[in-house]
Amino acid sequence: MLRELVAESHLMSMEQLPGAAARHAAGVGLHDVVIYVADLQQNVLRLLTGEGADAGGEAPEIKIEGTIAGRAYQTVTPVVGQTFDDGTCQYWLPILDGAERIGAIRTTIRRDDRACRDDAEYLAGMVALIIVSKGPYSDSYSRLVRTGDMTVSAEMQWRLLPPLTFANDQVVISAALEPAYNLGGDTFDYALAGETVHFGVFDAMGHDTTSGLTSSLAVAAFRKYRLQGAGIPEVGRGIEDVLAEQDAEGRFVTAVLADLDLRSGVLSYASYGHPAPVVIRGGRWVTTLECRPGTPLGTGLGVEPALCTEQLEPGDRVLLYTDGIVEARDPDKQEFGLHRFVDFIIKREADGLAAPETLRRLIHGILAHHSGRLDDDATVLLLEWHGWTGGKAARQALRQT
Repeated sequence: MLRELVAESHLMSMEQLPGAAARHAAGVGLHDVVIYVADLQQNVLRLLTGEGADAGGEAPEIKIEGTIAGRAYQTVTPVVGQTFDDGTCQYWLPILDGAERIGAIRTTIRRDDRACRDDAEYLAGMVALIIVSKGPYSDSYSRLVRTGDMTVSAEMQWRLLPPLTFANDQVVISAALEPAYNLGGDTFDYALAGETVHFGVFDAMGHDTTSGLTSSLAVAAFRKYRLQGAGIPEVGRGIEDVLAEQDAEGRFVTAVLADLDLRSGVLSYASYGHPAPVVIRGGRWVTTLECRPGTPLGTGLGVEPALCTEQLEPGDRVLLYTDGIVEARDPDKQEFGLHRFVDFIIKREADGLAAPETLRRLIHGILAHHSGRLDDDATVLLLEWHGWTGGKAARQALRQT
């Protein structure tokens, strides 16, 4: 099944995937295969249809909250759905690109067939790889995962972002942004280089297309200078120079730039007029990473920040965020607030939720607090460090206990 699907995938469009997956899966006892993908705001799962796929009778859209398909997506674990008198059942599995949740896949298998369950997991993994490889070039897929019109600024931001979730044996990184279809100047970036994670959160002045251009320039410069091997202070100066050269209107960006040594757990960071990160340890808010800030990048004022360090312990969570997270107001003008934000993360950790599901619920909670609509961008990046030998802990963090 996998060999034939891989061979066919080289010349496959997104529209051909559902039919090809169902056809090859049937040969190993996986019947009635259907593929659903999550929308950008992770509210619903939408049916992926195309050439050779029979969508007859299938729901075009399934809510993530309160459904079997949604449970597989939320918990990142297979779930048995409807059972039949002939000994078969519907089997729902998450579609994962590494730790990034893409959607859910359903197949009909014999309830007592362990090999079929294993094959279904292999199929879900292969479908994920094909979606990731074909998705960036498929307008059909882009339309499917959207439930609203997107601004030009948001188009730029989403195309430049790394995956919302990444994990290996030592670290889990997850992020969320709103308003998904009307992003202005908020963004984030991260990458690994050997045993170092480079990451940052950015908030450009304003909430328009120019703000998106400014933050995109900042991220591009962030990548350029760190790829040259520059440290955080040099990267900051590089971003400053690029913004000063390209933006004559004086637009600026607040940011936190950080490096984490995965072997030692030493976190190095600098703030450019941005809210201070928070460290959660053992279910408690243990410290706020206050550090003498510099002026926002692009102002040309030349006040450089201090470069500070913090020794993390295995299991620590570091929260980077923009002001839109804590300043969202309800109809009575009450802010969501930093304490409520951190407390929400701590409580969801106590509930056993993985980082991506915690942030999905956080964003929905903030939207509900603000009557479903944000006036400012809201971005959060959550990094969990599990230590050099923390592979088991990292894998467990991706699943709901």
